[in-house]
Amino acid sequence: MAWMLLVVAGLLEVGWALLLPATRGFTKLVPTAGFVVLLVCSMAALSAAARTIPLGTAYAVWVGIGATGTALLSIVLYGDPATPARLFFLGLLIVAIIGLKLSQGA
Repeated sequence: MAWMLLVVAGLLEVGWALLLPATRGFTKLVPTAGFVVLLVCSMAALSAAARTIPLGTAYAVWVGIGATGTALLSIVLYGDPATPARLFFLGLLIVAIIGLKLSQGA
């Protein structure tokens, strides 16, 4: 259950990160409210997961999911560059996330 919460926390992080440009420096009410709700939910899920998963592992996986998801969706949604090197290193992040899960043994 903790790992499911951690995945949800990471996906929520992707959501709030992708909403950030729409807030226009937190001057737009609706995107800012969505950003805050997703941020709080992401932190709550991370906190709950970290009760069972060691904090360092939970945080690294949360950041990895958020960074990878945000980077990949930014390529699709915002036209960020999708160079072979960038995609390779995003792939390494995914391998690292899987490695952390497998090495946890829980």
